[in-house]
Amino acid sequence: MRNLLWTLLIGAVAGTIDILPMIKMKLDKYALSSAFSFYFVMPFIIFNLAFLDNLWWLKGGLITIVLSVPTTILASKADKKAIIPISMMALVLGTAIGVAGHFLGIM
Repeated sequence: MRNLLWTLLIGAVAGTIDILPMIKMKLDKYALSSAFSFYFVMPFIIFNLAFLDNLWWLKGGLITIVLSVPTTILASKADKKAIIPISMMALVLGTAIGVAGHFLGIM
């Protein structure tokens, strides 16, 4: 139960961090909901996927950037400059999720 609460908290924090710049740019509620839900669910995937367990510091960033590819493709249709910020946010937040999970003993 403790791990579930930590996972939910990490997901909520990561989702909030991701949508703050989007709110400032006045993006629509669908983009905000999509981004928040992506990062809210991402800790569950990272913490429960048996992949790269020895490279815990790389696991979160790699999984998140790979799973963000469809969103990046869709967003780049409207704005080609969106590829870099989406990819960088995925790498940074995914790594932060993985590191937090490692140090909290969830992974």
